[in-house]
Amino acid sequence: MQLSVVILAAGKGKRMNSDLPKVLQPLAGRPLLEHVVATARCLGPVAIHVVYGHGGERVRAALAAFDVDGTPPLDWVPQTEQLGTGHALMQAMPRIPDDHRVLVLYGDVPLVKPESLRALLAAADGEAVSVLSTLAANPEGYGRILRDAAGSVLGVVEQSDATPAERRIREINTGIISLPARRARAWLGRLGNANAQREYYLTDVVAAAVGAGVPVAAVAIDDETETLGVNDKVQLARVEAALRSLRARELMLAGATLLDPARIDIRGSLTVGRDVCIDVNTVFIGRVTLGARVRIGPNCVVRDASIGADTELHAHSHVDNATIGERCVIGPFARIRPDSVLADADHIGNFVEVKNSSLGTASKANHLSYLGDTDIGAGVNVGAGSITCNYDGENKWPTVIEDGVFIGSGSMLVAPVRIGAGATIGAGSTITANAPGGKLTLARARQTTVESWRRASKLSPSDKAAAIERALQPPQSPKRGS
Repeated sequence: MQLSVVILAAGKGKRMNSDLPKVLQPLAGRPLLEHVVATARCLGPVAIHVVYGHGGERVRAALAAFDVDGTPPLDWVPQTEQLGTGHALMQAMPRIPDDHRVLVLYGDVPLVKPESLRALLAAADGEAVSVLSTLAANPEGYGRILRDAAGSVLGVVEQSDATPAERRIREINTGIISLPARRARAWLGRLGNANAQREYYLTDVVAAAVGAGVPVAAVAIDDETETLGVNDKVQLARVEAALRSLRARELMLAGATLLDPARIDIRGSLTVGRDVCIDVNTVFIGRVTLGARVRIGPNCVVRDASIGADTELHAHSHVDNATIGERCVIGPFARIRPDSVLADADHIGNFVEVKNSSLGTASKANHLSYLGDTDIGAGVNVGAGSITCNYDGENKWPTVIEDGVFIGSGSMLVAPVRIGAGATIGAGSTITANAPGGKLTLARARQTTVESWRRASKLSPSDKAAAIERALQPPQSPKRGS
């Protein structure tokens, strides 16, 4: 059978106390629903139908960018009234052929693994139905799996409709279910809402299948965290912690050393080489690649970046949309901004900012500098406190610093300007024209000493007030004839 996935994502999420629709609440920097769609695509379905309701257009807009290159694209199915999970699935069924198998997922259950879903599908060959279950330490709030004395599944009872004896059952229904489309269509058409919530429960399909003599398998998974749902911010934080722990474990199994696995955030994808070491409170956003033996200091943020082997990123440094070569030393308190490229063995030191610039091999800017819109060659040294003045208030202008240049401390390079190969710029210079290669260029005012100058003495309050009054007098118009 071909597979159609239906993701139920119409809930309002009142308990979130948020203006953001529930399925758009962020988990590791991505909407909850985006995690579920990514998992669904791993299964190779021919269609993914998303049943949406509350904040629907906002949900569709948020997933638009993620959906551009996705296979298959999302089919959006409106649910104008939220009358239960069974009713939600009914909205998608007209779009699903009879010979398909339907897998129902939830936009607020983001951690279920593809391998668990594959096991669920494998247990439901032909006309069979399979439900995903788990043994919960605290089953409160979940539907319970009902079995007979032989262990065969009889049905699912919701918490609000369960007897005291049924509430003591620890095997819970996750809500995730696989069923044949032709059968499901008939069962859904006969659902009723004579229950405590006055809703059409999808779980009633299980009893219908049992009554029709259709095999029902409950596929239990060991890791309860896969089935965690998100209904409020407390549960969202719990799921965030579970995902953080999972990703930390994956990194360590890949060979990375995490000095505290509980204090790392991965809000995207992180690929590591061998023997990478990551200190505490680091945040990785988007797509990040770390080469072998990279060392990341504490309190760093790395977004959409590639960092080459043997590079060290010292504490409190930010790298954003940049490429850094091998054997570089960055920080502490450095900021590498978008569209910057560092070659091998570069040094970017404390309180240095690099934006839309490239550095050749073994170039250095070790202290208190700004390099913006700058093309820097190999073996260049930028002295402390030097900056490229790239912005005139309206336009950005480039600076070119060729190989082997030495920029003295406290220099201002006013773009557009080119510094020739092997040039030396004297400390404290303001360079407004191209400097020739191999020469010393200075641009300083003549140093003078004012012999008559005296440092100001402290005035009494009355003298200070009088001096301020005199200084702030409006200018007098010149007398006629003067």
